[in-house]
Parts: sequence; C-alpha cells; structure tokens
Amino acid sequence: MSTSSKAILSPKTVQNNNPSLLAGWCQHISEHIELIAALFSGFLILVAWSLEDYMSHPLWIILHLTAFAIGGYAKAKEGIEETIANKELNVEMLMVFAAIGSAIIGYWTEGAILIFIFALSGALETYTLNKSHREISSLMNLQPETALKITDGQEQIIPVSNLVMNDIILIKASERIPADGIIVKGNSSINESAITGESIPVNKQTNHEVFAGTVALDGTIIVKVTKQANETLFQKIIALVQSAQDEKSPSQLFIEKFEGTYVKVVLTAVVIMMFLPYLLFGWSLSESIYRAMILLVVASPCALVASIMPATLSAISNSAKNGILFKGGVHVENLSYIKAIALDKTGTLTNGKPIVTDAFFKSEHRKTAVLSTIKAIESESTHPLARAITAFCNDYLDNTCKTDIQKMTTISGNGVTAYVDEERWEIGNAALVGETDAIHFHDGIAAKLAEQGKTIVFAKNDSGITALFALKDTIRKEAKDAIKDLKKSGIHPVMLTGDNQITASTIAKEAGIDHFIAECLPEEKVNHVKRLRQHYQNVAMVGDGINDAPALASANVGIAMGEGTDVALETADVVLMKNDLPKIMNAIRLSNRMNTIVKQNVTFSLCIIFALIASNFFQVLDLPLGVIGHEGSTILVILNGLRLLK
Repeated sequence: MSTSSKAILSPKTVQNNNPSLLAGWCQHISEHIELIAALFSGFLILVAWSLEDYMSHPLWIILHLTAFAIGGYAKAKEGIEETIANKELNVEMLMVFAAIGSAIIGYWTEGAILIFIFALSGALETYTLNKSHREISSLMNLQPETALKITDGQEQIIPVSNLVMNDIILIKASERIPADGIIVKGNSSINESAITGESIPVNKQTNHEVFAGTVALDGTIIVKVTKQANETLFQKIIALVQSAQDEKSPSQLFIEKFEGTYVKVVLTAVVIMMFLPYLLFGWSLSESIYRAMILLVVASPCALVASIMPATLSAISNSAKNGILFKGGVHVENLSYIKAIALDKTGTLTNGKPIVTDAFFKSEHRKTAVLSTIKAIESESTHPLARAITAFCNDYLDNTCKTDIQKMTTISGNGVTAYVDEERWEIGNAALVGETDAIHFHDGIAAKLAEQGKTIVFAKNDSGITALFALKDTIRKEAKDAIKDLKKSGIHPVMLTGDNQITASTIAKEAGIDHFIAECLPEEKVNHVKRLRQHYQNVAMVGDGINDAPALASANVGIAMGEGTDVALETADVVLMKNDLPKIMNAIRLSNRMNTIVKQNVTFSLCIIFALIASNFFQVLDLPLGVIGHEGSTILVILNGLRLLK
C-alpha cells in the first residue's frame, strides 16, 4: 500500500477559543472520511450478501458497484494520479485490477470485500499518518495569535506576527507566552511541556528566558522580545518535526524503489498464469484465470510497503512528544547502529557555567568586608568567572551593601584592577597578583586545587593576597547516569574538549568516561570524529556550540542540546529539547524498537506473500481467503507500527 498520502495540517479557521459545533463536526468528518467510506462500503456488501436471495440480480450488482465506488474511490484516485505523475504502475493499481478482474469472472462479493479491506487498511494508514502529525497540530494551536504590547506605558493588543525584537509585552497569569524573550519584571511558574515534554512547571524570574507557546501559570510578567515570531524555538520545533516526517529512511526508500519493479513482475506473472497452466497442466481456462486473479491479489506487496512508514512516523511522533526531535526517519533508523558517542564537555557534560567550589581568606574576621569589595569590583565585569564570583559573594552579603569603585581597568588575559577608598585591588590569576605570593598563600593550597582541574582566582590589596577562589564548570546531575546507561548498552563514550589535560581528566573521571581527548580545536574535533568512525563505523556526536557544528555534521548522527546555539541546532540530526542527556538512551531504545518492529513487519509480510502464492499455485486457496490473508496482513503490520506511539 502506498505511503505517499500525507496528513494535511489545516490552518486555524476559527479565530477564537470557541469554534462552532458545526465547524468542529465537519472537521471531524473530514479527518475520518476514508474510514467512513470504507465502513459504508462494508455495510453495502453486508446488505447485498444478506439479501441476495430476496433481490433482483441487477439490484445486487448495483449494490456491489456502489460498494466498489465508495470504498475504492480514495485509493483508486491516488493510484491513478501517482501512475500518471510517475509514469509507473503502483500497488493501488494492482488492487484496482484485482477487484475488476474478480468482478469480471463473477466474484463480485470477493472483489467488493477486497476493496473494503483495502480501503479499511488505507484508512488505518491515514490515521497513522494523521496521528504522527497531531503533535504539530496541537502545538500550532498553542501558538497565541495576539500579544499585549506595552509602549510608553500604554497597552495595545497586536498580532504576534507584528512583534519585533526588544518589544515589551505583558503576560498575565494563565496566559500563553506569545514570543521568546527575557523577563524584565515579575515572576511566574511556567508550564514548558509544549517545548520540553516535561509536565513539572519551572519557576522563572527576572532575567530568565521564556519561550513562545508556554504558559505563565501564576503571576504577571513583563517580557522583552528577543526573537522574531518566525524564529522562536516553538516555530523551530514545528519545522523540525515537519521536515522529519517528510524525510524517508533508507529502508523506506528501498521499498518504494522496489515497489515499481515488483508491480511489473506481478502483472507479467498474472498474464502468464492466465494461460500457461491451461496449456501445460491441463487446467480449465476458467480455473487458470481464477488463479491468476488470486495471484494478483495475494502477490501485491501492500503489507511490505506499509511495514516501514507508519512505524517511522509513530516513532518520530512519540519522540517529539517527549522532547526529542528527529529531523528525519533516516536518523531514527541510524541511531540504533551507534557504537561510539563523542560528547563535547562544556555545555553538554557540564552546565557550561563555572561556580565557586572553594574559597580561602587571609583573615576570617574580615571576610565580609573583603567579599563586599570583591563583589563590587567583579559585578562591573562581564567575564564568566567574575559573574560566578559575584554570585558566590551574593550568598554571603546583604544586597544593600554598596561600595564605590574607581579607576577599574581590565588586564587582558589576567584579570582586573580597581581602587576602593584609594586602596589598589587586583583580582585575577597568579601572574597578576605575583607568582611567589600566590604559591605560598594558605600553605600552597592553589597548587592542590589546580591539580583538581579548577581555575584559581586571587584577590589582592595593598596588604597582600586576601582571598583565593577556586572555580569549576560542574558536571550536569544527569550526565553520570547517561554515561552509565550508554556503557551498559555497549556504546563507547568519548569526551572532546578544548580544556587542558588536567581539567579534562578530572571532568572525564567525574562523568565516568574512560576515554577523553583534550586541547582540541573545532577542526580537530572533526578529525577525531572521523577517526572514531574509522574504528567504530557508526558514531554519534553530542554538542551545543558553534564550535561543535563541524563535528556534528561529520558524525553519522549529530545530536544537539536544545539550549545550544542556532548553528548547532540547525546542523544536528537530533535535538534534545531540555538538554537532558539521559534522553539519548531513550532515543536509542526507541530506535532499536522501531528497527525491530520494521524487521518483524518485513519478515511477516514476505512470509505471508510467499505462503499465499504457494497455496494458490497448489489450488488450495480460494479468492475470499486470499483477500483476507493479504489485506489482513497489511492491517496487522500497520497496527504493529502503531505500538511505537506508546
């Protein structure tokens, strides 16, 4: 059965939240028109069969013709259009020929039943395709159409499409957020399930990022728009899933290529069987033609053609619902073959933001005063280390503390200097504050901390070094579990990082990774991925930054973290929407399940075809059983593929 028919995403026809009952009913009917037509044709067949002895023959024929027309219209139309477009016969045309042939030799009921079951399996396949698109439809319905814009204190309702970057919008409790942005005032619990698949709300406050399509559950927030309406994460998700459902897996492409040749072979075999048994084996001409019609029915590869696409679309739909976006069926299929996985360190295995893990002071009783000064100086800097130290100071200090800073200067690569109450302060590395003083501070603690892969920052005033901070980019809480699961599955994890050997070794050990490559530039990451492919054949790469994009493109499967850069998201084949590493194993398991189901379907459908053909040749199969065996197998493989929706 052809899988070229696609579910169509209908645009919103109703602009409010209360569409009319009639519109909803019409839409429901249009979505199930194939199923309704199939069931009605089945009803007509049942009526004709039940009342055969009580009605005239012409009326009996008319009922069957009506069943043919109603049940077979959709598939016949699809088959004819594809035959004209591709200039090649297809499975739909085989079924039309089989039904017409059955009627010609007097088997009207069998031909009508063939059309009925074929139409029913087609309706089921359409349901599968529609189901796979339903996640997109539901997401599209979650996108607000208007936003409450604030301009010079005045509120104005405008279309979301008219929003531009830096616009200020107001979102009240229980409303959906219309655009990606940053909270500039207020706080709220945000339901991000439409984006991440996670049902637990996330608390957001000033300077936190929010996404279009999510819901502000409680509290009013004011948001500054950071992305155009067509560039939001919400829209990217829709585009990714749509492109994924249009892209076919290698197995599906092979089946579709195989289908055209197979149809020609079957039609040739049918013509031969009409006359060869009559001429060589002493069959009657009517028996030869009858067996040829059965061959036409049972040899059609409907079940084989339907073995892959419904399963693939079900897998893509399932993963999208759970925050894993595949950009095509090929990637779902390939993921199960992965033998090694390369992981970027910063932002992938780690949180990507350093935090202060240790702090030592020359004098504990002056700790508060020292921290107050350091906070005032570091808060003037945008350097990630300075932000981490500022955050650490905030945990100990009253935010009302104010310190006046003068003559602040940045010493590139080393740190900063500033004056506080005419006293010179230096905050930076050992080279800035003096190597000798740094080595001996606090009994040489700096060397021990450096051996642990930590970055050391000193604070010095006129009386010498007064404080030492050790900072480190911490491992994601879920990273260790993800690595453990990968190892259990026989997948070899490798960490790639531009950090030095000491830091890389420490992070790898914490994450449970045995093999790491340190001090590698972006172009070197590509070379390492290529070497891994030579050794393991099938390799995945996980990253989040611009520097990871070349390596993502070089791997068999590129996996991007959802909070990564746009370049990484566009380059990758799979996107983890919530930076949740353990979901990699979920995706791999889903890929394994899909490939298993596809193999089951292909094996089952081929066995059924061969068994039915052999039974027909030995004259132990009649047309009704052939119809049921053939179309029943098609329905079974589609239902088997639907299991991937759960």
